[in-house]
Amino acid sequence: MTVIQGGRAKAYRPMAARERQAALIAGLGAYDRGDAFLAHELLEPAWMGTRDLPQRELLQGLIKLAAAFVHAARANPTGVAKNLRGARDRLANAGGAGDRLGIDVPALLASIDARLAARIRVEDPPITIPRVPWASRR
Repeated sequence: MTVIQGGRAKAYRPMAARERQAALIAGLGAYDRGDAFLAHELLEPAWMGTRDLPQRELLQGLIKLAAAFVHAARANPTGVAKNLRGARDRLANAGGAGDRLGIDVPALLASIDARLAARIRVEDPPITIPRVPWASRR
């Protein structure tokens, strides 16, 4: 099955909301521990598992963010910059999905913009994914 995302057919493998949430939590945990490759792998099924386009954009943005830091570990600044730009584009299209899933998208976009405005250095630490406090989620 497919979903049209960004004008292109993308994989869609239905996944229950509870399972997507568990994949998101596991992926964010891996990212927070510094395992960007595992974060990418854990987030991908959640992205493919929803038809909700803003949620797909958010999840794909997080996947691209993780991919940027896989490239950093491989000393590839061009790959870091390319994936940060891709992450930024996807996250900017996430609408209110960030609030619903607990990600502070405006703060994350600001961090990505700051990193892109500076010289990309592979030794810089990964960008922190800011969370929305539970009390302020819709």
